[in-house]
Amino acid sequence: MSRALRLTISFALFGALLFIPAGHLDWWEAWVFLAIYYVIALVGQLWIMQRDPALDQERSGLGRNVKRWDRVIVGVNWMLTLALLILIGLDAGRLHWSAVPPGWRTLGGLGLLASFGITLWAAHVNTFLSAQVRIQTERGHHAVTGGPYRYLRHPMYLSMMLYDLCLPILLGSWWALGLSGLMIVVMVTRTALEDRTLQAELPGYTAYTQQTRFRLIPGLW
Repeated sequence: MSRALRLTISFALFGALLFIPAGHLDWWEAWVFLAIYYVIALVGQLWIMQRDPALDQERSGLGRNVKRWDRVIVGVNWMLTLALLILIGLDAGRLHWSAVPPGWRTLGGLGLLASFGITLWAAHVNTFLSAQVRIQTERGHHAVTGGPYRYLRHPMYLSMMLYDLCLPILLGSWWALGLSGLMIVVMVTRTALEDRTLQAELPGYTAYTQQTRFRLIPGLW
């Protein structure tokens, strides 16, 4: 199955988790979000396939020596993601518990665009940007220090946290922010565990931590 087809199927399921709980299809904000997100994801996928086939291969399969705790964390995050989409659909699409002002929705949209930009920036400079926590010894894995990694050691996790926080705001659900908070806790935990793993196992990473002090938030942590 081609990457584009898999991506299309994923977005169809993504949309179903929003629209089925909503109970109707005339939800223009969700359609606009899905369309823009799909185009960005598709163009990004094609760009990575063309520019860095090794990275595309790394992110498309299950690598060896993946940390067991990471498999658990990824599973928990997927379940929370499904619950997040369903809750947004119920709240913003059907029951209308929340009333999110347009200004906040605009901020949510800008935050989502920022999260996509951070992801593409990280992929541009880091050929080792795996979706799994593992040391890629077969690929000559080493610390990457350019691009967003000059400022943060884990910009991808910041991107994911921005996404989790901004999606409910954009689509109009304050209630779903409770699940977003749990997802951010999971990402902070994953960041700490991955950082510890890299310091213990990845050549050059400990020296890199002396140059780039902060993991997720400049000036804080």
